[in-house]
Amino acid sequence: MNATPTGSETLHHHTRPMGGRDPHEAHRVATPLELLFDLTFVVSFGLAASQFAHALAEGHYAAALIGFGFASFSICWAWVNFSWFSSAYDTDDWIFRLVTMVQMIGVLILAIGLPRMFASIEHGEHLDNSVMVLGYVIMRVAMVFQWLRAAKQDPARRRACLTYAVAISIAQLGWAVLIFFDFSLGVTLILSCTLALIELAGPLIAENRDGGTPWHVHHIVERHGLFAIIALGEGVVGTLATLSAVVEGQGWTVDAALVCLAGIGLTFGMWWVYYMLPSAQILHAHRNRSFVWGYGQMVIVTAIVATGAGLHVAAYFLEHKAHIGAPATVLSVAIPVGVFLGSIYALYTYLVGRFDPFHVWLLVGTAAVATLAVIVAFAGVDMAICLVILMFAPAVTVLGYEILGHRHEAEALAKESEAPLSGPPRVHAEAPLPHTDRP
Repeated sequence: MNATPTGSETLHHHTRPMGGRDPHEAHRVATPLELLFDLTFVVSFGLAASQFAHALAEGHYAAALIGFGFASFSICWAWVNFSWFSSAYDTDDWIFRLVTMVQMIGVLILAIGLPRMFASIEHGEHLDNSVMVLGYVIMRVAMVFQWLRAAKQDPARRRACLTYAVAISIAQLGWAVLIFFDFSLGVTLILSCTLALIELAGPLIAENRDGGTPWHVHHIVERHGLFAIIALGEGVVGTLATLSAVVEGQGWTVDAALVCLAGIGLTFGMWWVYYMLPSAQILHAHRNRSFVWGYGQMVIVTAIVATGAGLHVAAYFLEHKAHIGAPATVLSVAIPVGVFLGSIYALYTYLVGRFDPFHVWLLVGTAAVATLAVIVAFAGVDMAICLVILMFAPAVTVLGYEILGHRHEAEALAKESEAPLSGPPRVHAEAPLPHTDRP
């Protein structure tokens, strides 16, 4: 395994062998290059959320869901692949840095293609995703280069690295077909779903059948946490748009204060709930649970971004620019919040390997809050009040966890600590894990 560079080696970025990082390396954290890479996804999520909100406000629900689903998978999957590869093989030499720059260019090209893709779905049965797919292919071809380099320089894991490279290459040939051939919307969606399954299957085969890669548990949990925070930024953007709509229409009124409280409160509550997941502790003991966890993270992040888009729809409604009513506007926020919370509970249950009956009461309380927000919207109550009510949806989980749920989690973790470790054997002693992976 690669040792962490020391001495003069940390002062230059000459070529280093890509032999695999130590999966038990102490104090492993996100690098400045990874954080720079993440900035391109801030832009991508911003454009995707903006287009999604516009389509929802126009009442084009099918176009909104198809376009946002396609965009979210492309954005999330590109990020996930880079981050997990980086966790295992980040050499931080000049080659790795320049290839990462190429991937960043691909992300920006993908983002540029999002408006055209959404517009094509809204205005006809044709999906014009050529620019978007071009950016995606650029990212993925760069990723193939990285995997081939790892396969050459890490003979012990050559088979796993080649499996990644082959799966990505096969999928990219299919994506390239979508650039050069004009298919109907239905055919494009079928091909896209097939290619997505090929993309998703690659890691499953490589990690389970071909020996796997030396990704670092705590590093990858931190990286996904940072990705979730990027997504939560859309909640702040949506809050700002809603607040601006109220201020421009009514001035600095009580409604303005309520809208600000609701948007930030909802975003803050989702952040609080996200970090209740005992991800690092469980994955440290059960690396084989990483696939469901990692793919579940994509659903969670997508729901977070959709919530921010929903707040933007509320801004359109307050500006009288939306072609949907108040109940539909509230639902545009309530549904993604529900998907987010449901995904968190489902993922928690999967991680700890047991169902907590206490969660039923919390979910019932959450559903009651969301239902109340929609009912008062039907009754004609001010949008600001509806959003304040909806703000308490994640608060139900926060209160339940802080009062009683944390004890249940401690008991579940204690039982998990008694179970045998799964995954590759540990190579050296490691400092004891903290009680939770929350900051």
